[in-house]
Amino acid sequence: MSTEITKLDEGLFTLRAVDPVGDLAVVHAWMNDPEVARFWEMPLPEQQIEAYLREQRGSAHSTPFLGCIDGTPMSYWELYRADLDPLAAHYAAKPRDAGVHLLLGPAESRGRGLGARLLRAVSDWQLSVQPYAERVVAEPDVRNVRSVRAFERAGFRKTRELDLPDKRAAFMVRERSA
Repeated sequence: MSTEITKLDEGLFTLRAVDPVGDLAVVHAWMNDPEVARFWEMPLPEQQIEAYLREQRGSAHSTPFLGCIDGTPMSYWELYRADLDPLAAHYAAKPRDAGVHLLLGPAESRGRGLGARLLRAVSDWQLSVQPYAERVVAEPDVRNVRSVRAFERAGFRKTRELDLPDKRAAFMVRERSA
C-alpha cells in the first residue's frame, strides 16, 4: 500500500513501506553506488543490507520507505521520531521531533532540484500526520553540500554542526511554521 504525497511534473510521488526482501536488489544497488556510499557509508553485501532493512522495519521509532514516481522506486527514506533516536543525545530534542533521512537512488534523480521538492513534500506530510511534532530535523554530512543545499531549499535551516559518532553533521531544522 502506498501513500500519495504529492504530484510533480515527473509524476505522482508516493511512499510505501520497504519490503526487506522484495526491495533488496534496488536498495542494495543504490547503497553501493559510489556517490551514495560516500555519505551513507553502507556499500555492503546484500545480506547485510537485508539485515539493516529488517532492523529498520522492526524499529519502534523509525520507518523505512521507498519513494516512487508513478510506481517506480527512485528514493529511500527513513522517517523517525528524532526525540527517541540516539541523535537526541546530541541536540536539545523537543518531544515528538520528527526526523528524516533521504537517499536519491538513480543518478538521474540527483542534481535537478528534485530532492528539495521531495523533502518539502515529505516534511509537510510528516507534520500533517504527526500533529504534536513542532519540527522536522535532519543531520546530513557537512561534506554533502548538495544535500545540505536541498534541505535549505526545502525550508530547513542549518542551526549548527554536530559531531556524531560517524560524521560531522549539519543539523537542519524545519519548523512547523516555516
